[in-house]
Formats: sequence, C-alpha cells, structure tokens
Amino acid sequence: MLSSFRGGGASVAPYASLNLGDHVGDTLEAVAANRRALIAAAGLPAEPIWLEQVHGVNVADLDTPGPHGPADAAVTRRAKRVCAILTADCLPVVFATESGDTIAAAHAGWRGLKDGVIEATVEAIGASPQRLIVWLGPAIGPRHFEVGAEVRQAFISADPGDADAFDQNARGRFMADLAWLARRRLQRLGISRVHGGGECTYARADRYFSHRRDGTTGRQGTFIWRDS
Repeated sequence: MLSSFRGGGASVAPYASLNLGDHVGDTLEAVAANRRALIAAAGLPAEPIWLEQVHGVNVADLDTPGPHGPADAAVTRRAKRVCAILTADCLPVVFATESGDTIAAAHAGWRGLKDGVIEATVEAIGASPQRLIVWLGPAIGPRHFEVGAEVRQAFISADPGDADAFDQNARGRFMADLAWLARRRLQRLGISRVHGGGECTYARADRYFSHRRDGTTGRQGTFIWRDS
C-alpha cells in the first residue's frame, strides 16, 4: 500500500509535477509519463485499475471483466490487481483483511461518506469487521475544510452524533473533519483497527495537490495490491 506525493513527475504548473489524474486538464502525454514513472518507482506488479470516480458509492469488483464503469471504490481477491484511488482533498480509505486475502480502496469525500461509500465497500469485501484493518490516507484536514450549514445538516439528519465533526467558525459556516466522519462510520460497522488520517493535503503544498487550496490542480494516488 502507498500514497504518492506530488513531486518527481513530468507535468508543469498548475499540475506540477506527478499528476496522476487524466481528467483535470493536464496533457495526456504528461499523465501517461507520470503513471509510468510511478509504476516503475513503486514496483507495482501491474498497471493500476483507474476508476472513473463520481463521488458515488458504487464498488467495482476488479476480479470481473472490465470495463468497471463509474465507481468510487474497488475490491479484489486476486494477486497483482492494483486498486487505485485519486484524490486532491477527498479521503482515500484502504481496507485489508488480516490474512490479506481481500483488499479494497475507497474514495470518500463528504458526499461519498454521507451516502455510504464506506459501508458499501465493507459489504463488497464480505469479511467480518473483526478481520478488517483500515488505513486513512492524506486528505484535507479540519482546520481547512469549510462547508455550509447544508452539509452539516445532511449528516446530522441521518445521525445526530455526526454534529461532533463540525465546528462553527466566525463566518457562521462549519469546519468539517472528514477523517472523524470516516472513523465514526467504521466504528459503527464494528471495525476497530483504523490507522492514519493525520496528513492534511491543504496544509502540505510541498507534498500534496489540494483542490480547495489551488483550484485547478493535479491528483495524487493511493494504491493497494497483493503480491501473491
């Protein structure tokens, strides 16, 4: 499992430089070169399966023939299948059973979290919660993720306890904690082994792309695979 940084690629500003997203306005030649460089540097066993992410809850089964259609999560039980999630503030969530026989990754922005992408991914994995280990990748942190009252209301209408993830600021808007919301959902499912969640994409311009910070920008990737 790994998450990429933004440096060491072929793209120029505003995508400088290891942009992995082919849907953000960067040249396809630069993106292809960046993806090749990542595969070589990381020693990936195969080309990652790049999803068309739409902020939904569909989970692609990578063990079935493609194309896999729009999806915001992927699951596999086969070796050398690389699950890939692209982000520039949203939260990548990586799953593995303790035996490593099943792995998955999900793209969890606030819409996906609200609509149940974590729950859908766990259902697709099909393992008991006690067997799962989860890692939360780099995402925008609660000091920088400002949302309106309607976003807060969308969460607390379904679960009043989600109010703890939102702190009102001086403008009357709310600072939201994506990692907290993800952990709460995982805990409700009975998953206790949850790691990561401390890296802020907005605060680390040296490491990460951030749509909230920069507007037009690239995408970093988070990957998980089985070698055997």
